[in-house]
Amino acid sequence: MADKIFIDSNIWLYLFLKDESNKFEIVENYILKNSNNPIYISYQVINEVTNQLIRRSFSEGIIKKNIEYLFKICTIHNYSKEIILLASSLREKYSFSFWDSMIVASAINCGCNILATEDMQGGLRIDNMVIVDVFKDVQSR
Repeated sequence: MADKIFIDSNIWLYLFLKDESNKFEIVENYILKNSNNPIYISYQVINEVTNQLIRRSFSEGIIKKNIEYLFKICTIHNYSKEIILLASSLREKYSFSFWDSMIVASAINCGCNILATEDMQGGLRIDNMVIVDVFKDVQSR
């Protein structure tokens, strides 16, 4: 069975910013390696990525191109009352920030078994999902 992967905003930013660090290459390889698996994001991810690209003075043309890319390769998950209440429970249990709890709740609600990020505790299992720090855990998967 293929992994269902939710990819957090920070991972997409490394891909779109194409900085000189090796993080761009790691992210590019991770996404290519998982291109046959269903990839999920939420509108929060699109908003966060867009906001960061605007702050870094990317042109609207490049921003639109990146948004179109996300819509092309990802299933976009919307908010619901269930996700917001689940996020509240996750904040209480795991002390996540508001935004991280929304990402985790969205990933769980999508039925993803992997949440790819770098901002949260890699290896943490929540329900049937594991948080994977792409930069620490990608080689071990």
